[in-house]
Parts: sequence; structure tokens; C-alpha cells
Amino acid sequence: MKIFPVILAPLMALLVQCQRPGGELTDYSDLSQVESGTPLSVMLTTYTTTLRADGKDQARLRIAVTDSNGMEIKSAADTIRLYVTGDGTVSLPGGEGLIMQADTAGEIYYLCQLVNGTSNLVLKAGNNPGKVKVEARSGMLWPGGHEIHTLPGDFVMMKPEQGQLPPTTKTIDRMIGADISFLPEIESRGTKFTENGIEVDAIELLRNHGFNYIRLRIFVNPENENGYSPGKGFCGLSYTLDMARRVKKAGMKLLLDFHYSDYWADPQQQNKPLAWSTLDYETLKDSVRAYTSNVISRLQDQGTPPSMVQIGNEINHGFLWPDGHIGNPDGLAGLLRAGVEGVEAVSPEMPVMMHIALGGQNDEAVFWLDNMIERGVKFDIIGLSYYPRWHGTLNDLNSNMHNLLKRYNKPINVVEYSDFKQEVHDIVFGLPGDIGRGACIWEPLGWRSGMFNRNGEVTDL
Repeated sequence: MKIFPVILAPLMALLVQCQRPGGELTDYSDLSQVESGTPLSVMLTTYTTTLRADGKDQARLRIAVTDSNGMEIKSAADTIRLYVTGDGTVSLPGGEGLIMQADTAGEIYYLCQLVNGTSNLVLKAGNNPGKVKVEARSGMLWPGGHEIHTLPGDFVMMKPEQGQLPPTTKTIDRMIGADISFLPEIESRGTKFTENGIEVDAIELLRNHGFNYIRLRIFVNPENENGYSPGKGFCGLSYTLDMARRVKKAGMKLLLDFHYSDYWADPQQQNKPLAWSTLDYETLKDSVRAYTSNVISRLQDQGTPPSMVQIGNEINHGFLWPDGHIGNPDGLAGLLRAGVEGVEAVSPEMPVMMHIALGGQNDEAVFWLDNMIERGVKFDIIGLSYYPRWHGTLNDLNSNMHNLLKRYNKPINVVEYSDFKQEVHDIVFGLPGDIGRGACIWEPLGWRSGMFNRNGEVTDL
């Protein structure tokens, strides 16, 4: 049995932030960079992971290396091998080609070198729709990678008119949130949490240190053989109902994260649950609608309704593939509308979030939101994931959020993050008009959050 002594710094100070005067964006570079250090990982940012396969569409790439604290090393001059799988080519921003070589296994790669800590390149899509995988390697460093989805060249781009962007009128409270969906699994292994030598409930502990929101993911049938939790059903409906009761007992709010899958759903995998795998499109929409309503009704019936729900998890490449892939935007929009309708059928005033894994990728965020809004998808708040390893710098996040609120006049939050905890909250709560609704740290009860080491001992964070 592990005992986790927990000493969390109070977070209430994050609820009060100052708005920057003059409309100028704060430069966070000094807070995420160091002059020198020992590199641990390659950081590859692809500023759009969705391209049209028309032989013209391009994505900007930025490569850096980071130390063990996730800080970019400004003086780094590492040589980078860039491997590209799929129909796409890489060049310098001006179109100049890069040296290409073969490694000992015969794999072809592009060769580039960091200058003053970074390398900026361009990836151009070919003419064949599919996936382009890009991986940046340097010696023994942990590689950086992205998967880019290339869409049919005749993809119909749509953009909403201003009248299609009504302001959100539903109440959306400020969020100091934590996704602790792993908690039942952690507790099943005998883990206990203590503070000042006294055993405490993990949820109540978070509340006592300033958290006010708990985020829970829910899978359709995770107990299936190929599900998230074969034979056990962690993160299924029964565990969600139990966790919701604990959240309410602690006096906290609940954000429910529908994955619409038996397993993890993210930009690289958005597979249908087994029970829906053979359904035609219309029946699939009906199933999404009915399932969404049923889950919310079950929560509501026991007196623990969510304060907010998100229809899908990190859905910038769509969900419920292939029917809801971003390459089939009409199909995706129809499924999202069905999910929203499922919420509204039970609780019309419940805020609905659209969650995209595009913390620093403004071009792709605008592409996705424009195409879904114009196709009739209604929602109340934009949710972003921000992991610097994939989503760029703090400045990228800050710039993206400012641009999105200006375009769509919607509340916005960072619904998944782990690194740069103070800075993420500063950015969100520093948005103009008090439109930043907060952030939700992903799984802070485990050692990867930085609050504990591998032995469960508290860190100085």
C-alpha cells in the first residue's frame, strides 16, 4: 500500500488575475526558455495537423529541444533528423530543399540543424488523402512527432457569418479544475492520501486547496475485451455515477467528458464503440443522441447533474471514425449536433463544450470552428488542450486564445494541461472581458503531474 503525503500550494490566488493594459500580449518566452542546459526531448510543433491534399496546402513546423523541466534551450545547435511517412514533403520556409540521407536501416530522412535553439520548416501536402507522420529525432533524445491528416482536395471550406455567432448566455463558472478519472484505479491498488499525517479523501483534499471543478472521462463499454478496462469497466457509467456522488459530496462541480468510444479518444484514434461499430449513419446519430441523454439522465436522477459537458474528446480530427472524420465534415457536424441534442433533451441550460487539441495552433482551430459552426454545430464554450510538446509555446497559446475570443466571442478555457501551471492560468484569466473561464489540469494525483515523484513523495511544486 502506498501512502501519498499531499501538500498542495493553495490555488485561490489564481482566481484573481490582472488584465494587461493597452491590449499588448505578454511575452512568456523567458518563462519557458533557458540559455543553456542538457537536452532531454525534441519538441516538434506542427501549426496545423489538418491539410488539404491538393499539392499546395502547407503546415509550418517548429523544432526545438527541451531539458528535463520542459524548458527550451536557446543555445541548442543539435542536428535533427526529420522522418516523414506519407504523401508530404519538407522544405525551408522559402521553398529551398533540405539535404536527404538514409540511416543504417535504409529509412530516408531530412537533415536540419537548430540555429539559436530552433529550426523552422514547412511541410507541404501531396495529392493523396490520408495521414502524414512526421518524427524529429536527435541522437538519444526523446523524439517529437505529429500525425497530420490530409483531406480530399475538394474539401468544401465553410465560414460562418457574424449572425451565426450569437454570444453564450448560459452561466459558465470560473474553473480551477482537475481531471482525476484515474482515481478509482489508483485507490483500487491500495493507495491512500494523507495531509499532515491524516488520511483524507483525494477529492476533498483538492477542494481544500482551491480546486472547484472535477473533470471525468466516460467510455461507452470500457469493460470490453479491447476496451479501456477489460473486465473491470473503469471510466464506465457505474464508476462515473459513483465518482459524481463523491464530487457532489465535496461541494464541487462536474465536467463530464464524453469519449464516445470504449477506449481512449484523441487526435490519433477516434474509434467507434464496439456496440456501434456496424451501425449505419442515421442509426449512429440516434445512438449518440440516446446515449448522451441516458448518461445525463442517470446522473441527474441521482442528484449529481454535470455542470458542463463536452461532446467528444480532442476532436479536431473528428470522432466516431470514419463517419465523423474531419475529412467528412458534414458527417462530423451531424454527429456533433446529435450529441448536443442529447444534452438539450435532458437539460437545455447545461453548457456544452467543443474540445480541440489545438492549444497553440490557431490556423487549424479557426479551420475547425469555422467549418463546424457553419454546418450548424452549436456550443457554449471552446476547450483547448495545451501540452507544449505538441501544441507550441506559451506565446502560441496566448496568441491563439486572444484570436479565438476575438473571432467567436465565446468563453474559452484550457481543459487539459500539465506543464507551466501558473503561466497557463495567467494566460486564461488574463483574457479580455473576463472571457477566460479557467483550466483543468490532467491527472494531478499521479507522479507525472510533477506534484509527486515515482515513490509518491511530494515535490516542491
